[in-house]
Amino acid sequence: MSHIHAHVHGADALKRTGRALSIGIFINVAYAAVEFGVGLYYNSMGLIADAGHNLSDVAGLVLALIAMRLVVRRADSRHTFGYKKASVLISLVNASILLAAVAGIAVESVRRFFHPDQVEGLSVAVTAGLGVVVNFVSAWLLNADKGRDINVRGAYLHMVLDAMVSIGVVVSGVVIYFTGWNVVDPIVGLVVAVAIVYSSWSLFRTSLRLSIDGVPDGVDVDELVRAMEGVDGVVDVHHVHVWALSTTETALTAHVEVDDVTRSDEIRTRVKSVLKGMGVGHSTIETESGMCSDRCDAQ
Repeated sequence: MSHIHAHVHGADALKRTGRALSIGIFINVAYAAVEFGVGLYYNSMGLIADAGHNLSDVAGLVLALIAMRLVVRRADSRHTFGYKKASVLISLVNASILLAAVAGIAVESVRRFFHPDQVEGLSVAVTAGLGVVVNFVSAWLLNADKGRDINVRGAYLHMVLDAMVSIGVVVSGVVIYFTGWNVVDPIVGLVVAVAIVYSSWSLFRTSLRLSIDGVPDGVDVDELVRAMEGVDGVVDVHHVHVWALSTTETALTAHVEVDDVTRSDEIRTRVKSVLKGMGVGHSTIETESGMCSDRCDAQ
């Protein structure tokens, strides 16, 4: 019965996340279009850069939604693990898009720093103020599920950071309005570029590691081995491999030496139960006699 409840709860969470992502995509596309148009009209690099950042975040939201759909697709004869790994690849693409956006923003901001254009400060401040609201609403929609998936977490963090960047653009608009210091605008553009790198680098690094079957964040292999060795009847654990099936699921394979091969099924079940309690939902355990050791197979 608990398994049924867990399945229903997981399905409800997926639907909730899907709705949040869809709403986030809609309001961010609308706002990015408005912000970009206003930025072009008033020659504001801060607004254009922030619009580009918001648009790249829209791409991230779309990719996160696609990843969520792929994760639940059934396995087939050509994809025996299903399409779960696509969520890792999509998070890598998302981070790469964000980092690629930095170059264009930085180049244009540097150009405008040395040749600042006239900027309408008040219009910039008002438009960016709307961005603060849009980004905080988007972050709020994703808040409940940010701990479930690296793609959702990445989108959430980007929304929060975008809100902070938009606040910076508001400040720059106010400063320009009262002082006429147009050079503040490209400076804000550079700050946005730095913010994109800061927010995206961790996501890029994590996604890259998971894409080559590295150990997921928060998983301590030594701790998993100690937990398995603590199961009654286990003599030794070796040939341990841990990787991400998706951005939300961890897999493990291991050879477990047992003191009594007649209890292999019992010990295997207990080991898998311990691993599941530690967040490893998919484990393959091969039991062998304590007289074997690693000894029996090449790694």
